[in-house]
Amino acid sequence: MASERVVLTVADPDGEQQVALSSPNKVIWPVDGGDGITKAEYADYVQQVSVPFLAANGERPVSLERFRDGIGSAGFFSKNPPKGTPDYVDAVTVTYNSGRSHPQIVLRRPSAVVWAVQMNTLVFHPWASLASNTDNPVELRIDLDPQPGTGIVEAVAAAHELRSVLREAGLEAFIKTSGNRGLHVFAPIVPEWEFLTVRHAVIAAGRELERWMPDRVTMNWWKEERGERIFVDFNQANRDRTMAGAYSPRALPGAPVSTPIEWEELDNLDPARFTVRSIPRRLAEIGDPWAQMQDAPGRIDTLLQWWERDVADGLGELSFPPEFPKMPGEPPRVQPSKRVAANWNDDGTPVDA
Repeated sequence: MASERVVLTVADPDGEQQVALSSPNKVIWPVDGGDGITKAEYADYVQQVSVPFLAANGERPVSLERFRDGIGSAGFFSKNPPKGTPDYVDAVTVTYNSGRSHPQIVLRRPSAVVWAVQMNTLVFHPWASLASNTDNPVELRIDLDPQPGTGIVEAVAAAHELRSVLREAGLEAFIKTSGNRGLHVFAPIVPEWEFLTVRHAVIAAGRELERWMPDRVTMNWWKEERGERIFVDFNQANRDRTMAGAYSPRALPGAPVSTPIEWEELDNLDPARFTVRSIPRRLAEIGDPWAQMQDAPGRIDTLLQWWERDVADGLGELSFPPEFPKMPGEPPRVQPSKRVAANWNDDGTPVDA
């Protein structure tokens, strides 16, 4: 028996586009004590928020986190355009950390976002760089990740201090909720540096924040060393490492949305009130806090000077994620409690390698 199917008329900048939506009544997010959020309601949401959504996530390589049967099912990531991708969905060839190159999806119009919903995408993960120059990020991204024993209150305190750190470095910061427990701080930058250099700038900013708040913030990659502190996840600055995009929902109960906010909203923040059902009304009432984000991108020269200063003081490279090739100067990829000094060379490789 054929599944239920409707055809949506989506308003693109260059005209209307017909997009088929199968199983429109399928519940994606169950809601306690009420009607769940269906695939059709979600498709309507992405159309309502398409202008700020595409401003933040469009014109970039993007990974789609897809769930065939809503948030209760197993998710998987889709990066390459699948067979049968319509011509209103674009792509760009990117180079991954392995050196391999491959086309990756680029969203440029509302119809493409609705198509992604049809493909059961719940979370959109955009790169920090544009399709026009995939190697050089247009923003410095810092993920403030609460560790066990901490939460949004501690993340808010760290965010305020991080804003001051970035201002000292000549950068203006913007902030959004993660859609979960943390906060994401972005600073627009001119695209003059490749990902590894921008990562060093993020490390420099994180180390400075850690100096300001040593009991409340940590740069330790290994969980066993973090304690009850906010972790500055510097590895989110790597190529092909992404976080939930602005106005993207998360695959969590209640359909929470990663939401740009004004700094003045931070102290009374309740991230749970930002959902697929509340965001269109919020945008209609206050507009998009990130509307001017890319108007005056800054430079990371000062942060790179801090990086060089720290290197001269003996603070060098930090650990990379396990899927990355071994990087120059990287510490050993073994957690400290299991590390035996005699088993590792100075460059972080095993002695029998």
